Amino acid sequence: MTQAKDNNCCVSICHCFFDYSTPKTLVIRSKKVGAINRITQALVIAYIIGYVCVLKKGYQDTDNILSSVTTKVKGIALTNTSDLGLRIWDVADYIIPPQEESSFFVLTNLIVTQNQRQGHCAEIPSVSSICTSDKDCKVGIRGPRSNGVQTGKCVNFNRTVKTCEVFAWCPLERDGEPPNPPMLADAENFTVLVKNNIRFPKFKFNKRNILPHINSSYLENCVFNRSTDPECPIFRLKDIVEEADEDFQTMAVHGGVMGVQIRWECDLDLPDTWCVPRYNFRRLDNKDPTNTVSPGYNFRFAKYYKDSDNKETRTLIKGYGIRFDIMVFGQAGKFNIVPLLLNVGAGLGLLGLVAVVCDWIVLTCMTKRRLYNEQKYTYVDDYGVLPEE
Repeated sequence: MTQAKDNNCCVSICHCFFDYSTPKTLVIRSKKVGAINRITQALVIAYIIGYVCVLKKGYQDTDNILSSVTTKVKGIALTNTSDLGLRIWDVADYIIPPQEESSFFVLTNLIVTQNQRQGHCAEIPSVSSICTSDKDCKVGIRGPRSNGVQTGKCVNFNRTVKTCEVFAWCPLERDGEPPNPPMLADAENFTVLVKNNIRFPKFKFNKRNILPHINSSYLENCVFNRSTDPECPIFRLKDIVEEADEDFQTMAVHGGVMGVQIRWECDLDLPDTWCVPRYNFRRLDNKDPTNTVSPGYNFRFAKYYKDSDNKETRTLIKGYGIRFDIMVFGQAGKFNIVPLLLNVGAGLGLLGLVAVVCDWIVLTCMTKRRLYNEQKYTYVDDYGVLPEE
């Protein structure tokens, strides 16, 4: 019994090894199967022509963009405060630093501490600085949030509170909420000229966002407007913020970060005049109203000078403002026979799936699936003579 099983197993393995399959054409005259076959073929062909070739431009070779960006801001602001008096602000005052790579910062609000000198003064009250006697203060102690180095003395901060004395720039900055409305509210009318030069190295194609038909007289008067003047490279700051669904005056109080997106999608099979930039704007920093810890964007800087006694003095400014980050995206395409053949060949390979789908429907779902199965597969054995019926 065991020997017979082993013989059958060997015969099965031998047959499996030496079997040869050859295609057989079976024509099924069925409206259902025929309709499924033609509809599936039509869908595949529509995918190849409509999606791959037309929509995705599968006949083109592509290249990614190389870009450089420079900016130039213009505008004048006027302020009149008790600390600074009547003052005019120009580009040298509110653009800090004068040049950045693909971005620029506009000062919109500030807290000013004037006439600071290095000396001794009472630390601002906090858990670590409040004291009752000199024993509570240690010489040389400097905390990560302190304004100077402790001298070891406990002095009066005001009539009711004593704090440790520090060696620092005095008087100390009185940090708090920035002015509202913002001091440089006029910044909403400032304009910025964005100069963007691009290159697609594979196709040796160069262009810039100041298009060939734009001249100096046009630049002196134009301001970007999506509906009336979408090609002007000069943008009003208020318009940038409003296109991102934000209010400039509200944002200017604590500052923030805005993104200016320039997108180049160029079909180099068409005339060069069709390759133009598209501008979009959005706010990049977190503006969640439930999270009010350290909102906006700010930093400190100082202006140094010598007073009449030849002593170094400075004006400390905590500046709030809006940083504009310019991001350039883009891709260019141009006809090339290689990607066309690759995409069309891959698409035509999908037509082989049509037969697989139809075979599965015929052999699985149709009522005459047994008959179709018998007609589709025929076995011919040449190992011996078939018995006569």
